[in-house]
Amino acid sequence: MKPFKQGIQQAVGLLLVVMLSAIVALTFTDVVGRRLFNTPVFGANDITEHLMALIIFSGLPLLTAQRGHLSIDLFDHWLLQPKWRAWHKAVDVLIAAVLGLIAWQYFVAIQEARDINEVSPALTIPRAWMYTFISITTAIAAVLALLAPPPHADTLEQEFES
Repeated sequence: MKPFKQGIQQAVGLLLVVMLSAIVALTFTDVVGRRLFNTPVFGANDITEHLMALIIFSGLPLLTAQRGHLSIDLFDHWLLQPKWRAWHKAVDVLIAAVLGLIAWQYFVAIQEARDINEVSPALTIPRAWMYTFISITTAIAAVLALLAPPPHADTLEQEFES
């Protein structure tokens, strides 16, 4: 199972790098086109907007599975003791509930986007497929929040040492 998990992480990581590189190249080309030729790249804002959503929501499940969300470590030495495992599980459930709510709201938005034919302004890219992607990846992240292993104080110490 571990090689499979690492393979998925590497594939998604590579995909994220490619998409981020595409944003950089597009932005560079758009700026050069505007400044030197007075001709911007048509639809650059739409493409950037869609790529940013893909980057954020492609990485969300991996980030959640690795407990990579923003946290404050002020009380870690106290809260990472084994007696606080129930607290961590309660936080995991809360995170999963919030992510589940976000996934549900995007699921509802899929049909609304289809009903009104919601599209991006310049390139008229339909929004429903993006909402579908966001809903699915956020739902996966919600499940992974429940399955994430509990944090350990020794794990944090290893991170600080490296």
